[in-house]
Amino acid sequence: MTIAGNLKLIRSQIPGSVRVVAVSKTKPVEDIIQAYNEGQRIFGENRAQEILKKKDLLPDDIEWHMIGHLQTNKVRSIIQFISMIQSVDSLKLLSVINSEASKANRIIDCLLEVHIAKEETKSGFSNEELDAAIETMEYRNLNNIRVCGVMGMATFTSDVERVRGEFRFLRETFQRLKGKYFINDLFFREISMGMSDDYNIAIEEGSTMIRIGGLIFGERTKK
Repeated sequence: MTIAGNLKLIRSQIPGSVRVVAVSKTKPVEDIIQAYNEGQRIFGENRAQEILKKKDLLPDDIEWHMIGHLQTNKVRSIIQFISMIQSVDSLKLLSVINSEASKANRIIDCLLEVHIAKEETKSGFSNEELDAAIETMEYRNLNNIRVCGVMGMATFTSDVERVRGEFRFLRETFQRLKGKYFINDLFFREISMGMSDDYNIAIEEGSTMIRIGGLIFGERTKK
């Protein structure tokens, strides 16, 4: 099936309230254009360098989402155009984003990445670290970032119940943060969870944003 056909199929199977982030890492500009021509506007990349190589070759109305680990020294390079940074995994990174956004006269939408998987290699805050960060004076003085919700990656496993439990934990974390810190913030509404192998489970557990690569573009291009 074509990229356009893949997108149509996915959209036909998910609620209209769930947004698709097309994960275009390693994919050529030509593939992204095919998805764009089918109406896709949100694209996710893992590396700042790769977004920089692609963005000027593509339409200006694309919303670029950073979904991979972002080094603090790469923030400045993307701050002028990035639509959302989903992978904020430390207060230090949040502070750097805020500082660079202030210089660029922008407010940057961010998601707090929560560690929900059993795999230690996954990044993200624990619940204790989330509370500790949000309750600092440093966080309260961040005026050029807007925390819009949470993001997480489940364990890569065939154990469906484990994956479901991890997604449920992320939803519960979102609800707890919403009630404790963001109750009056209408923009705090996103739960980014679910990828090609598990997005259906993620949606059942409350995902508002799924990150889909292989099911749209096919197997990852090997470098």
